[in-house]
Formats: sequence, C-alpha cells, structure tokens
Amino acid sequence: MTRFSRRAVLLAALTTPSLAFAQTRRPLRVVVPFPPGGGVDSLGRLLAERLTPLLEGQQVVVENRSGGGGLIGADAVAKGPADGSIIGVIGAATLCAAPFIQPSMPFDVTKDFRAISQISDSAVVIAVGADVARRHGWTDMAALLAWAKANPGGLRVANAGIGTVTHLTLSAINSAAGVELTGVPYRGGAQQAMDVIAGTVEATADLPAALLPHIAAGRMKAMGVSSGTRLAFLPDVPALAETPALASIDIRSWNTILAPAATPEAEVQRLFAAIRRVGQDPSFAAALRPFGYDAAVSESPAAMTAKIARETPVWRRLVEISGAARQ
Repeated sequence: MTRFSRRAVLLAALTTPSLAFAQTRRPLRVVVPFPPGGGVDSLGRLLAERLTPLLEGQQVVVENRSGGGGLIGADAVAKGPADGSIIGVIGAATLCAAPFIQPSMPFDVTKDFRAISQISDSAVVIAVGADVARRHGWTDMAALLAWAKANPGGLRVANAGIGTVTHLTLSAINSAAGVELTGVPYRGGAQQAMDVIAGTVEATADLPAALLPHIAAGRMKAMGVSSGTRLAFLPDVPALAETPALASIDIRSWNTILAPAATPEAEVQRLFAAIRRVGQDPSFAAALRPFGYDAAVSESPAAMTAKIARETPVWRRLVEISGAARQ
C-alpha cells in the first residue's frame, strides 16, 4: 500500500467514528415475546426501524421468542448478554401478574432485569356484537350490567385465558359489580371477534388491535375500556370507571423496554435516550394507533423501575380476585 493510500485509510477511519463504532458493535436484538403479526410484534418492529438511525448505525433486528404467555421471551432477555445488544418489549402482566400465578418463574423480576423505559400504554376493550346489543338494549355498560344481574351466567365473554390481562379485567368487573359474566377462553383475538359477530358468544374482552376494524365498521359495539380514563385513539368509548359500579377499575396494559440486569449504566442511558426520542415522535404515536396503543415513555429508567414496583401489588390483587393465584 502506498503512503498516500495508508494516509487515506487512516483519515477515513478518523473522520467516520460512528461508522467504525457501528461496525465493531453487535446488532441490537429487540426481543418480542409473541409470534409475528400481533400487536406487540408490530410495536417491536415500529420501534426497531426507528432506533437504527439513532444508535450510531448499530443494526437493530427483531427476534420473536414466543411461548409461555410472554415468559420465554422475557427469560431470553434476562439471560442475554449484558452489553447493550439485547432488549425486550415486555408487558405488565408478565412482570406484575405472572409471578403470582406461575408455580415457578424462570427469572426474578426484581433482580434479573434493568428497566429502560415504558414504550406504550393501552387497555382492555369490552365489546359486544352490534346485533345482540340492539336486541338486548345494551346502550352502555350500565345497561349491560343490569342485564347480566338479571341473567346470571347468561352473558359469555371471550378472553385470552386464565391469568391474562383480559381475564383479570373480566374478574375485576364481576367482583366490582357483583355480576357473573362467564369467561370463555380463546387462543386468538381474531377468532374471538368472529365469534362475537356471529353470536357464538355475546361479548369479548380483548386488547384493541383485533377489535378496532370491527368497531369502526359497526359490526361490534365497544362498551368500555379498562383504563381509568378514555384512550386517545378511542375518545368516544367510555372508561369502565365512568360506570358507577365500576368506578374502582383502572387496568392498563403497558409495555416496557427491559435489558439484562448487568447492562452497564452507559448502555442503559444510551438506549434510553434513543427510545425516548422515538416515543416522543408524533409519527411513532400515529403509527401505533391502528394497533391499539398510545405511545408512552418514562422520565428516566429509575422512573420505570419505580412504576413496576408500584404496580406489582395492584396486579397481585387482581390475580387474587380472579382466583388464579398459585397455591
């Protein structure tokens, strides 16, 4: 190599530190603990595509690690390399409810993760078939509850099964209102929606993504959302708490970004800064809404850690109410 060529190579390396940095850093794996195609998967992919230009060119890839209601993916994060090369999109129920349901947990929520930031906020939607709502006069949640009291066990509600946020929400409604809504477990939100429309079951408790197209088309009627206040992308749907008998209900299904516990502080702050920029971008918020999420970011990693600790007793109480608590 000539002296000129060596000098050119050295100069290029010195003037492109971000490129050199990106080439030596391992790709960032964004673990999604559910299969491709669902709401959490869409959230993870929208986040990943926006992170790359903010991480000095570090490649960002999505890795689906489904199973165990989110536990397998979360465990992959907990046991991953603590070098800023792995994060996970982990839900509230996995962190705050599962430890009180599962006979044994593959990880310790308080010891095996480093919280970085919340990334989304959502809630469970209670929806009924439009035809059955007209037939029974279910104009609002109060009317639905009155019918349920008069017909114990006669209102069947599709949900994702024992211990999920949809099941916990249904149990909270039964406890608060003194009614007997009959839960019917399903393996997928699409089938839940189809059976509600067909009249196989009268209602569904689900996260918004599978329901929004049917609500918009008038095939289903949204009766309420489980958050204490209305969701930004469903401003016309009341919060359950607006019904006097359900005033105590405020159940939000949020997702947070976690890294392995030993991830260095510098890496945590680097990732937090990039994730916060993504989460505060109006275009990201707009992209999330069709999947049933509001964008939400934490003030700091410490604030996210505090939120998990603060909400864990609330979720534990929901598990106890539902009867799903481990013995």
